[in-house]
Amino acid sequence: MMLKPLSHLLLTGALVGLSLPGWAVSTEEAAQLGSTLTPLGGERAANADGSIPAWDGGFTQVPAGVSPGPRIQDYFAGDAKLYSVTAQNLAEHGDKLSEGQKALFAKYPDYRIDVYPTRRTAAAPQWVYDNTLKNATSAKLTNQNNTLEGAIGGIPFPIPKSGAEVVWNHQLSWRGEAWKNDFNVYITTANGQRILSSVIQSQREMPYYFQDAKSDYDGIYWMIKLVNLGPPLRVGEALLGREPMDYANDKPQSWVYLTGQRRVRKLPVSSYDTPTPTSSGVANFDEVSVFTGPLDRYDWKIVGKQEMLIPYNSNKILQPSKDEAILDERFLNPEHMRWELHRVWVVEGNLVSGKRHSMPKRRLYVDEDTWMAMLGDSWDANGQLWRTYLQLPYAMPELPGLVRGMFAQYDLLTGAWMANNVVTEKRVHNEIVKPFPDSDFSPGALVSEGIR
Repeated sequence: MMLKPLSHLLLTGALVGLSLPGWAVSTEEAAQLGSTLTPLGGERAANADGSIPAWDGGFTQVPAGVSPGPRIQDYFAGDAKLYSVTAQNLAEHGDKLSEGQKALFAKYPDYRIDVYPTRRTAAAPQWVYDNTLKNATSAKLTNQNNTLEGAIGGIPFPIPKSGAEVVWNHQLSWRGEAWKNDFNVYITTANGQRILSSVIQSQREMPYYFQDAKSDYDGIYWMIKLVNLGPPLRVGEALLGREPMDYANDKPQSWVYLTGQRRVRKLPVSSYDTPTPTSSGVANFDEVSVFTGPLDRYDWKIVGKQEMLIPYNSNKILQPSKDEAILDERFLNPEHMRWELHRVWVVEGNLVSGKRHSMPKRRLYVDEDTWMAMLGDSWDANGQLWRTYLQLPYAMPELPGLVRGMFAQYDLLTGAWMANNVVTEKRVHNEIVKPFPDSDFSPGALVSEGIR
């Protein structure tokens, strides 16, 4: 992929020491936040031809006459499509596509990307901006980039100097303090058979972003509890997970409730390329939302910054009443997808010598405004492009911010694929709530949730 010339921001030192441990920036550098940079670290200015507009504060107000929730509305339904990328005009737009997206066009000639006007809707509460400014001069990485210190309640590295810092920004992107919803997980096999893998009731929260942070914060930045409501064979199964800021000394922890044993069991490993129960083993723990978990298996480097077409403001895909409307045979239905041109950080991870992983090479495409990895690619041990990923962010002005919604994973070798966090048919798409009681995320809570 040919990268465009780097911006003035990158040329002033943000790429120095690409593979070195992360360290805080100077007060002078941090002063760019809120001036030439957005409060979260994106470039405030428009691009050269104006196809990416300047950031003007984001999307923070629910339009008059619209009531937010429980189903997320398409606030930009009136936008006219600018153009479509197809197999026929791929060469014209290839410099703005990820390797995985180009591979989908090669594999499926009817694949399509519909491009809409770019809306820089990313936003967060003022206290998140304030914390981000503080983090810029205090956050650092140690222990092979596996321990984050000196950050709380905001983007840890708004002016990143290493690939690992960008990955940590992705993992700690703003999406609210706590939320819950029900969702479906679909697996489509290599022969085209669609299977409803899981029907999930979920509770999720980020103690890292609690506005009223506890003095005894224990460093767990993400907690999740999932209870299976279906299909019938899996009703009553449950999963509890925790992700720490210090992966070097406090490994990710997960527990499962097994209906056959009526017992809660701790998973021996819940990271790296260990398959996840929710996906019926199709996806790994570190493939959730493009990438999740410890960083130490890879040497992460910033490849550059690029204007790319990525899924954005994906509220459109929530509007149909049936899941089948958005699930084509081999990919998400392009008719309900919205793609926009945005600047992204391109970060590549290559396997560290002496360590193992089924995917020796990974690449993430991280949106500059939200720090979410919207696209990702992975390669197998033979150097073949194996899997490609996409994350669909939904605009929620009442938060305010963009939240992680559905994510999809495509196996480019077999043709199998997965759609996770599908909420199309659900009464509630994403309910923002107050933080849950600590007891809700204890192994004992799984026992009380078990229904058989």
